[in-house]
Amino acid sequence: MSRKEAAERMAYNSPRRIKEGEPGYGVKKFVVLARNAEGKTRLIRFGDAQMEIKRDDPARRANFRARHKCGEANDILSAKYWSCKQWRASEKVED
Repeated sequence: MSRKEAAERMAYNSPRRIKEGEPGYGVKKFVVLARNAEGKTRLIRFGDAQMEIKRDDPARRANFRARHKCGEANDILSAKYWSCKQWRASEKVED
């Protein structure tokens, strides 16, 4: 299966972990096929595969969101948007 075929099978705006054997495995942790309101799509890989998400600690979560200026992350076609979304208190980290 080609990359294009794999991307076409993904649901829009639904991040998931990168599986072994896929492009980006071991480098990035998550992948999402993002689609904005105008219909433009982009395959985005984000998150350091070697780091653990420790967002259950309120101090770490606040530090991450301040350091990355998550309040300004509005472009759905950017890795910053999706990384900041994973660090919201109410969001579930997908497996």
